[in-house]
Amino acid sequence: MPRRPFAAVIALLPALALLLFPRPAQAANVWHVVAPGETASSIARAFHVRLADLGRWNQLVPPYPVHVDETLRLTRPASELPAWRSHIEPVSAGMVNWDTRCPVAPANLRKVWVSYIDLQGNYHDGSIIVRSDLAVPAQRAFFTLFRWRYRIMAMAPMSVNMPGQTDMSIVTAGYNCRPVAGTRVWSEHAYGTAIDINPLQNPMLRGSLIDPAAGALYRNRSRHLIGMIHPDGAARALTANGFYWGGRWSSLKDYMHFSSTNR
Repeated sequence: MPRRPFAAVIALLPALALLLFPRPAQAANVWHVVAPGETASSIARAFHVRLADLGRWNQLVPPYPVHVDETLRLTRPASELPAWRSHIEPVSAGMVNWDTRCPVAPANLRKVWVSYIDLQGNYHDGSIIVRSDLAVPAQRAFFTLFRWRYRIMAMAPMSVNMPGQTDMSIVTAGYNCRPVAGTRVWSEHAYGTAIDINPLQNPMLRGSLIDPAAGALYRNRSRHLIGMIHPDGAARALTANGFYWGGRWSSLKDYMHFSSTNR
């Protein structure tokens, strides 16, 4: 065979190999949510990246521990995420939807500021309001979520963290002086003892009812999508800090809901 055609065939071999034996489609993904049984090594192999690169891109150190519900970056980031930061501040009546009928006075509430990572992998400072005795446990829980690289869709202040968004049903939040829907009974949120995390990705299910309705995509809880909460994953960050999870209830499943009272 003449040299020139032979050289041309050799040059085409890599392209032919990709056509005959294409890499898995997921190799082009930017993110991967850790599922039960997966390790950093198994994920690196599945997505054809070096383990050391996967660790560096996600600011993990050997032996590269990962956690269920953690979202791992599969490509090099433009820059590293800043360090987590947090502080707790008092709450005044003007900072919340409060009047004299509400069961907890603003002086007994605290605003907890925490860093979080949104669904696109961007860093933000957000806040939740809880009863004063739950401020430190909530702070610890959100530190764990950040350390595990769990993604949160949105937190207040929404004018800064998601400008123009008016759908408050997607917000991770705590205190809200309101009754349980359809009743005159105060919600646990009115006492500052409950936190809802990623309501869209973790809806409340009661029979055929889904709240919020847009959460229907996440009805199948065997899936592991960005922002979902599972018992062996993100739920542990809250339950390890004294909160009960509505995802364990039997009368209904409230996957977004964590409270100190199990109500």
